[in-house]
Amino acid sequence: MIIVGIDPALAITGYGVIQVQGATLTVIEAGIIQTSPKEATTKRLDKLYRGVLKLITDTHSDCLVLEKIYSHYKHPATACILGQARGVISLAATTKGIPLFEYAATRIKKAIVGKGLASKAQVQAMVAHTLNLKNLPSYMDVTDALALAITHNYISRSKI
Repeated sequence: MIIVGIDPALAITGYGVIQVQGATLTVIEAGIIQTSPKEATTKRLDKLYRGVLKLITDTHSDCLVLEKIYSHYKHPATACILGQARGVISLAATTKGIPLFEYAATRIKKAIVGKGLASKAQVQAMVAHTLNLKNLPSYMDVTDALALAITHNYISRSKI
């Protein structure tokens, strides 16, 4: 199974694609889709949509995983922008005919580290360990995306 995890945002969207063969998890590809704040929001969303479509196509992904939306009441504009980014990512998954799964941040941390209130550094260390990475990803968004993919593998296997 090939799982793509995406940490959505309008400026920098992290992605991580893993292949699952038995108990072995291998990184196929990981990186970012970056847009410029100088461009119109519509162009940025289009770039994100096309980037995700290409990623799904190029990696032959079987499913896509996003973090459930969480926003603080003091930052409603952030939630709207995140919602737009999530919307085009969800549309890309639907366009390519692959299932979309969502997990809360605390569920991801619990699956990766064993506790729902783990720090970003703890998640990063466990992702690197689980995937046998020699170097940590340059962007935390990439680590978060890989954590999503790993979490989906754990959860989907436990339901079998």
